[in-house]
Amino acid sequence: MNWDPEGKPRKPDFLGIGAQKAGTTWLSQMLGQHPDVWTPPFKEVQFFNHRFIEEHRKWLPWHFRRGRQNIEKRWAARGQEMPPDMVRYLDRVTREPMFTNHWYKLVFAPAPQGARTIDVTPEYSTLPPEGVDFVSKFLPQAKFVYIIRHPVDRAISQLKMNLTRARRKPRTVEDWLAEVEAPELMDRGDYMTYVPRWNAHFGPDRLLYLPFGVIARDPLGFLRRVESFLDLPPHDYRDIGKKVFASDNALVVPDQARARLREKLEPQFGFLDQTFGPEFTKAFR
Repeated sequence: MNWDPEGKPRKPDFLGIGAQKAGTTWLSQMLGQHPDVWTPPFKEVQFFNHRFIEEHRKWLPWHFRRGRQNIEKRWAARGQEMPPDMVRYLDRVTREPMFTNHWYKLVFAPAPQGARTIDVTPEYSTLPPEGVDFVSKFLPQAKFVYIIRHPVDRAISQLKMNLTRARRKPRTVEDWLAEVEAPELMDRGDYMTYVPRWNAHFGPDRLLYLPFGVIARDPLGFLRRVESFLDLPPHDYRDIGKKVFASDNALVVPDQARARLREKLEPQFGFLDQTFGPEFTKAFR
């Protein structure tokens, strides 16, 4: 464990803010290997969206319960007891009061002196304007990475995830067409709304946008761009080409449902082309 049990509360240096289903878990796992980076033992701290997106508070207690259970299972699978320092840390960050400013700093307290700390929470990309304003004031030195994925591909990936979690499989084209009307499919990939909010507070020296397709095509090149942005030395990463969440091939989205998603998301394509240029959007795939 790269761990300082006497570490002082501190803020993160870097945030991965989105988008959902756009490689943020892979990025967190890769940067977690870097000797100069410290990541919390669970991905997605969820601090800012808890404060500013009321409906997220309904599922965040489950998120942290599941996170702790997964950590305990990993240690048990190795046939090892969880270190006392880890137990104390989890006790501290999973008991009330949670989601206060001080609690957020406690999350990163075990980071060794000199290490860079990260919080990768894709829900942050969906913060309302007052939330992004708060982030800019609360983290005046932090840097941010926002991965942009092809709008339809991203929505389909999220749809499959939602269906798998709900153990539901649409049987007819009509069922699929009903599923693609779920508002969260549009919400998480609404770049037209979210990107201008972040650009209003952060310039390219603080906020890096990257296209999702580069992860599959050139994962090391993707990481080198992130390292350069964060002023990190190059690192030799393990399992760089490994997929984190394999798609459920049993869920085949019909062409009619894809076409409906494309129709609903068409304005996003024009916005992305205008904002980032055709070379960026070509790199989606």
